[in-house]
Amino acid sequence: MQVDFDEKIDRTHTNSLKWDSMEKLYGVNAKDGLAMWVADMDFKAPEAVNASIAELSKHGVHGYFGDDSGYKAALAGWMKRKHGWHIENSWSAETHGLGSAIGMAIRAFSRPNDEVILFTPVYHSFARIIKANNRLVKESQLSIKNGIYTFNLTELKNSMSGKEKILLFCSPHNPGGRIWTVEELQELTTFCRNNDLILICDEIHADLTYPDFKHKTLIANVPDAKSCSVVMVSTTKPFNLSGGEMGSVIIPDPNLREKFNLIHEATGKTPNRIGMKMGEAAYRHGEQWLSELILYLEKNKNCLESGLESIPGFEMMPLQSTYLAWINFEKTGLSPAEFYRLLFKEAKIAANIGSSFGSGGENFVRINFACRRAIVEDAIERLNKTFA
Repeated sequence: MQVDFDEKIDRTHTNSLKWDSMEKLYGVNAKDGLAMWVADMDFKAPEAVNASIAELSKHGVHGYFGDDSGYKAALAGWMKRKHGWHIENSWSAETHGLGSAIGMAIRAFSRPNDEVILFTPVYHSFARIIKANNRLVKESQLSIKNGIYTFNLTELKNSMSGKEKILLFCSPHNPGGRIWTVEELQELTTFCRNNDLILICDEIHADLTYPDFKHKTLIANVPDAKSCSVVMVSTTKPFNLSGGEMGSVIIPDPNLREKFNLIHEATGKTPNRIGMKMGEAAYRHGEQWLSELILYLEKNKNCLESGLESIPGFEMMPLQSTYLAWINFEKTGLSPAEFYRLLFKEAKIAANIGSSFGSGGENFVRINFACRRAIVEDAIERLNKTFA
């Protein structure tokens, strides 16, 4: 049965961060504003996922979660089928979302006041988590070549202090929507091995790639990354299960795995029962839903790109993955403060502020188009009216 992604679903007053918190955060009222910021989608989850929750509710007993073999088998099947990577059950640790997993990995592989490298601009929570764990953020700003981001390891090497212990990497890249090549991943792995860095690879958007592109899972494509790398995956982004707060940390190397597991044990470790069942259902039965989603998102992306062409000074970075448009407004001549005043107060669109993604993001805005096409069209009309 074809999924109706154009179904109108009112998310206000549902404890939705995206819709119920945007007035507090951006001054945009949900009654006449558009929520196009935090990275979740305005679509119902796959039917099989909702059926799994209904089954749990019908049973009615919500005790501690025990047997994770079903989830681990589903995860392994998905990684093999979709990404060509054979993983062992013992390699993965299931956590309460990847934000907490990143925090645990930082504690496992570094000490207070050590430095963690970020290629900026990058997902804003990375820096927050690093600082909250009493580590230092070391920014290495990405450059733009042929319209997309690229990193420069020579510049990074020349700037290093010797206190760096971890390189936290976003693959595919958020907010740029970039899929890294195998050659780039090999270069990055070699750099980390040569400089005694642990490479934490956040692949949460790996399954949100457009038809002309294919994500390259790190260790499946660069086998020698095993000894220095941790790969993080989740169903939360591709299947719209962010409220399930569940992710998997995949660590083939036994020494790295032991270090991570010690920190994981210190948190209590018990998995989220509902998140585990949602994830298992998504990996087992969500593939067709995801295929339809990608095609719908691609049309939304094309609609937004086309609509922005008529606005002088707007430049949207070509997206290979994700539903997050990264738009450069520098050529409008507006200061960031004036641009966001107009965006929030006049266009009444809540979107992520570019500077929150670190150096290089100051003249960008991130817009989430994982919504009904009517909202994308409304946003284009508002942007044209405000900025054209």
